[in-house]
Amino acid sequence: MGTPHSRRGNTRQRIQDVALGLFSERGYEKTSLREIAEKLEVTKAALYYHFKTKEDIVISLSQDLCGPIDELIAWAGTQPRTLATKQEVIRRYSESLRASEPFFRFMQENQAAVRDLAIGDSFKERMHALFGLLREPEAELTDQVRCITALFSMHAGMFALQDVEGDPEEKRKAILEVATELVTAANPPNRRPVRPDSAQTASP
Repeated sequence: MGTPHSRRGNTRQRIQDVALGLFSERGYEKTSLREIAEKLEVTKAALYYHFKTKEDIVISLSQDLCGPIDELIAWAGTQPRTLATKQEVIRRYSESLRASEPFFRFMQENQAAVRDLAIGDSFKERMHALFGLLREPEAELTDQVRCITALFSMHAGMFALQDVEGDPEEKRKAILEVATELVTAANPPNRRPVRPDSAQTASP
């Protein structure tokens, strides 16, 4: 996905960027398609050509911005379930969050609205998939809590540190360090790795 500057030449992407900014600023429910069109300085008819509803805009944002997360889940599913793989999952997820920060900020600030949109369920499915890649089914409950906390600490940290002074990249690295520590503590390095095809090749 391109940066906000590189996206400006594409009308569809400009609509997404402006709508996302208004959703975050005013709230999803309080923002109308008319206001989005006015901000863009286009007619409602021009806006309708690309998106018929606000939900269409949000769904398109989810598909575009969550693509890297879907790619990460697909990649991790082909890797051995080693500690190194899980640490790499956390690192790549951190990169995905950085690239999609405005969208995740919108989701955080409009949780009630998101629950009623189609993207709510798809986001939950992605979180369940990532959690499944980090945890071991036979692990103690405390270790499973560490894994799910690692994911949510990355979300919470992104918003909690907004008002804390410091370089954004340094803050992201600090959040990643904490999340990695949690995953590492939950997955001892001496645990025997399980290959993704082991369930199919195991003897009955």
